[in-house]
Amino acid sequence: MFTVCALYHFTRFDDPAALQGPLLDCCRSGAVTGTLLLADEGINGTVAGPRAGIDAVLAHIRALPGCAAIDWKLSTARERPFARMKVRLKREIVTMGQPDVDPRASVGHYVAPADWNALIRSPDVAVIDTRNAYETAIGTFQGAVEPQTDSFRDFPAWWEANRDRFHNKRIAMFCTGGIRCEKSTNWLLGQGVAEVYHLKGGILKYLEETPEDESAWEGDCFVFDGRVSVGHGLREGPHLLCHACRRPILPADRERPEYEHGVSCHHCTTENSENDKARFRERQRQIGLARSRGERHLHADIPEDPAPENTRLPDVDRAGRPSEIASHQRRGEQ
Repeated sequence: MFTVCALYHFTRFDDPAALQGPLLDCCRSGAVTGTLLLADEGINGTVAGPRAGIDAVLAHIRALPGCAAIDWKLSTARERPFARMKVRLKREIVTMGQPDVDPRASVGHYVAPADWNALIRSPDVAVIDTRNAYETAIGTFQGAVEPQTDSFRDFPAWWEANRDRFHNKRIAMFCTGGIRCEKSTNWLLGQGVAEVYHLKGGILKYLEETPEDESAWEGDCFVFDGRVSVGHGLREGPHLLCHACRRPILPADRERPEYEHGVSCHHCTTENSENDKARFRERQRQIGLARSRGERHLHADIPEDPAPENTRLPDVDRAGRPSEIASHQRRGEQ
């Protein structure tokens, strides 16, 4: 069993590059893998490993400038959810593309999970899911507006096109762990929205603390690691990834005629050409050959970990580039 730690903190780092090497060394020495992003505005990421290694990484991060009060969320995974450890330098720890946004200056009103249901059921409140379409497809809060964006960078344009829908409404926003709401609520305040609220700790904290029989959440929560989704109590969900399009699918979807492992699913079978599918089949053949030799098809920083048959999150996409999930990790959408 592995401990999974999701964290973020907005603070001022004068020289993020100077923090990169020591943080990477700390993670590797504790057999911790995942992705951490460093920028002038702070730190963000998700990592996993043995509990002792996670504790050491958290102690290291708390000693960084301005990070003593950092919050984090812990859950568990049966299998190691990341093959590698990456500490990346970025312009933003979550990419919104709005240079004037600064969550350190102001954000919306934090709402604890215990108070969230009462807020979102108020008739004068509009509830907005700030996550992307492939995330909201498998779960969201009852009555939430889903912008159907492809990335968080698209949210400001969506708001500008839809703001008249929310005239005289209080706005309640939520995301996976809270970081996207830190920026989106600051941005809405800058747009003149008078009352903006957001779920403290995000969906993950709500699912951790709210009894299932009292919950306003429907479905599962997409997560940016090999578990793919979690449910109430942060239990691992049933979802897998289609290795062709990177959308979440259910085990039953693999019985559909459109499904071919690593090649297509019912979401993407008509989206890719036959040449694309031929490449995907060759990739799967190479993965199978490596597994038959007891090897990984891809590099892993912790090679002694097994590479199980149902590994759910390859680190490269159909053209050998970093996967779509990894690209969202690099943008900090966690």
